[in-house]
Amino acid sequence: MNSYIRGIGYYVPEEVLTNQYFESYLDTSDEWITQRTGIKERRRAAPDENTSDLGKRAAEIAIKNAGIDVSEVELIICATATPDTLFPSASCVIGHKLGIGGVPAFDLAAGCTGFVYALSVADAFVRSGAYKNVLVIGAEILTRIIDPMDRSTCVLFGDGAGAAVVSATEEDRGILGFKLHADGGYGNLLYLPARGTAMELTEEVIRKRLHYTKMKGNELFKIAVREMGSVAVELLDELGVDKSQVDWLVPHQANIRIINALAKRLNLPMDKVVVNIEKYGNTSAASIPIALGEAVEDGRIKRGDLVLMVAFGAGLTWGALLLKW
Repeated sequence: MNSYIRGIGYYVPEEVLTNQYFESYLDTSDEWITQRTGIKERRRAAPDENTSDLGKRAAEIAIKNAGIDVSEVELIICATATPDTLFPSASCVIGHKLGIGGVPAFDLAAGCTGFVYALSVADAFVRSGAYKNVLVIGAEILTRIIDPMDRSTCVLFGDGAGAAVVSATEEDRGILGFKLHADGGYGNLLYLPARGTAMELTEEVIRKRLHYTKMKGNELFKIAVREMGSVAVELLDELGVDKSQVDWLVPHQANIRIINALAKRLNLPMDKVVVNIEKYGNTSAASIPIALGEAVEDGRIKRGDLVLMVAFGAGLTWGALLLKW
């Protein structure tokens, strides 16, 4: 029994934040942001939108595209670093909003690699025979945990959600394999100091802006380039797949320079790489399903294509997954 993505969907909020928006109150420029990151704009959730709302919208589209009824979903996994609340989980809230009662649901925290991790978990559940239809969601509202006055981070991140229905099949298609890694020793390169149990959310903590994400960009960049390339090669070698056989690379959308370096490492031309960072910025666990959803929707990714997903994120975590569409 194999597992495959039966349906894919994505949703992004309506409000667009252009680079000019940040120019209006920060010492930065459209030219600087574009050259350094490849980002031109990103989306911001409305005040009355929560992560579960974005996830629900993406999930509804994925379920519709899968051609199944919502009642056929047997398990919900939501990859997110920004749930509505620490508890209940975003997956439980999304399940309720979808009208699914009694279906098991849990969140998975693996930073920007979250969707790849979640797909691998869904694959294991399906292959074991435990479930036939697993709903996998990557949803984030990062604009609420990013310091709007920190020009090194606030221009990078956006909000959005993507979802996939992972189902059982006896056909020769689906997830072929994956490789996952993590190293908590690098955790201080990208982290959120407060809002957890390590640091009480006091007035002093808020005054020092420790309730916002902290990132050491230069160090993170070097490790991301190295490990994303390495894990991709590791997976392809294990599966006996040559780089030239990969039809599409769907990387985490963090920085255009990282994406370019990864494509070069894999000897893939950029016209075989799905890139949408210019429109949405870094949406963490949502970036790969949004990019995948767009490429399937516009017909770039077709039945039988070999699709390689590669991601890197807070933890630090990194991973790669290869599937036959």
